[in-house]
Amino acid sequence: MAGQEEIPEGTIRNVLEQESLKWVFVGGKGGVGKTTCSSILSILLASVRSSVLIISTDPAHNLSDAFQQRFTKSPTLVNGFTNLYAMEVDPTVEPEETGSSDGMDGFLSDLANSIPGIDEAMSFAEMLKLVQTMDYSVIVFDTAPTGHTLRLLQFPSTLEKGLAKMMTLKSKFGGLLGQMTRMFGVGEEFGEDAILGRLEGMKEVIEQVNRQFKDPDLTTFVCVCIPEFLSLYETERLVQELTKFEIDTHNIIINQVLFDEEGVESKLLKARMKMQQKYLDQFYMLYDDFNITKLPLLPQEVCGVEALKDFSQHFLKPYKPLFTRGTLEEIEIRVSRLQEQLKEAESELERARKGKKPINN
Repeated sequence: MAGQEEIPEGTIRNVLEQESLKWVFVGGKGGVGKTTCSSILSILLASVRSSVLIISTDPAHNLSDAFQQRFTKSPTLVNGFTNLYAMEVDPTVEPEETGSSDGMDGFLSDLANSIPGIDEAMSFAEMLKLVQTMDYSVIVFDTAPTGHTLRLLQFPSTLEKGLAKMMTLKSKFGGLLGQMTRMFGVGEEFGEDAILGRLEGMKEVIEQVNRQFKDPDLTTFVCVCIPEFLSLYETERLVQELTKFEIDTHNIIINQVLFDEEGVESKLLKARMKMQQKYLDQFYMLYDDFNITKLPLLPQEVCGVEALKDFSQHFLKPYKPLFTRGTLEEIEIRVSRLQEQLKEAESELERARKGKKPINN
């Protein structure tokens, strides 16, 4: 493990300071707080960038809940900001969004259903094509749970496979497709060359974006997790897949951490803290060269712009408990709380005694 002086800072300041970044992905297991983290990251980026767009690609969109504002598939200015925009898109091909059900668009829709994964790849390609025409300084992706995200990261190869399948059909059946289209009186826009041209056009966009995704100066992936076994396992799987796809990742946000502070006496909380510490140690052992940011578990949800801004301070400097266990101040607070609990228990006992009535024979 790296020496204490070599451990990277436990914040995401490195993301804010990397001015060349164009794409920032935020992902992890479901239910770990990805949307909250991506929302706060976009707010912080908006303070140092000219314009920021946050896009949710999770079918169960939560951006609207996080910001308490309704978003659609078009960029919408977030209330309280002049340079932060948000949009929620569904990375699947919907029949009503492919144009008419006739002609080439209809055929492409049918083709999407016949090649596993190509529907998401084509839709994601169209979305990226649209996004590239927009002049945003940086784009943050609030992604779906890990498995879904990994499929999206595979879209370049998925489209290439789709194109290869079309080329195989063309070589096998020659001009049969063209003869059939002429036989049934279908126009040239439905011909094999037109279809292949459409796919080739998408492939060009994909290859361009793919090159950007593999450039650590332009793209990074922030992994979000919680200190539990399944989340640790999912994070390791995600990091390995990102490495395989040559996508930079050097930030991990560990959310919902219980800190030993304020005289915690609950046996359940103590047991949970002990369990969490075991997995926190494993995170630091596995990712000693990562920036690991620990966020405290709060008694309330983080919803709304003001709450997101308040919580953002923990992204910029490591969270420190108010009191350290064992210090004089902490012991005094613990004794004071125990005295208050004793008084409450004595009052409750007194009320119970007064309320007890003798049994009449």
